[in-house]
Amino acid sequence: MSVVPADILPGGALGAQATAPGGAVAELGPRARLWPSLAAVYRAQLSRARVARIPLLFVATFQSVGIMIMMRGVVDNRGEAQSVVAGSSVVVVAFVALNLLAQYFGQLRASGGLDHYATLPVPPASVVLGAAAAYASFTVPGTLVTAAFGCVLFGLPLGNLWILVAVIPLAGAALAGLGAACGLLAPRPELATLLGQLGMSAALLLGVLPPDRMPEIIRFARDLLPSTYGVEAYARTFGARPDWAVVLVDLGVCAAVGVVSLAVATWAYRRAAVR
Repeated sequence: MSVVPADILPGGALGAQATAPGGAVAELGPRARLWPSLAAVYRAQLSRARVARIPLLFVATFQSVGIMIMMRGVVDNRGEAQSVVAGSSVVVVAFVALNLLAQYFGQLRASGGLDHYATLPVPPASVVLGAAAAYASFTVPGTLVTAAFGCVLFGLPLGNLWILVAVIPLAGAALAGLGAACGLLAPRPELATLLGQLGMSAALLLGVLPPDRMPEIIRFARDLLPSTYGVEAYARTFGARPDWAVVLVDLGVCAAVGVVSLAVATWAYRRAAVR
């Protein structure tokens, strides 16, 4: 049986008054604030996952590098090369933030690990955001290595790699929210793993392949994938005169989807914690 978080109960157990022996009224300590709680969860998740996730990060990086090497003999022009490099870079984010996070929350729910978090005096949003931020942090080295290797391989400029400072957290937030929601809503951990794999495969196929070669219905599906806008934002910066307004619009879409997906993941956490 899961323990119900105190802040979900009517009236809120934390920060309320309790009756002490003798009839005196004692004031409980205030509920932990969001940002300090988020930082604590982030540090704990980062420390816990460091040893287990680093080998998987190497797998994600080598996978993306291998894709670019295979695509080297297929692409015909600079525009297609830009899509391949940008898509392969974001695939690293999808592998960790979507696939692994779905597996983590699925296993956490199945093993009763949510009971531990439910007893802590922290807001549910801090648990989801802290875990998502920790997993997204592991994507930074692999994404940078993949992007730099792709630019050298396809002869693209390295000057605008700094845009990844915005692409990684925004695309990572959108994908991490989806991954956490899949893991928390899936009735079984095996299904959570399957959903994470399918999401990562969609990011791989729809993000790496040049859109000009896709059928119209596949392009529509590509537009529904939140990581697509991170890919497009990065790919646009390879031009001689990038349209920064369009780049900002793409990043704004990533940010909006990230807010929504993380809100859904927080709701899914509350739902799973009371069951």
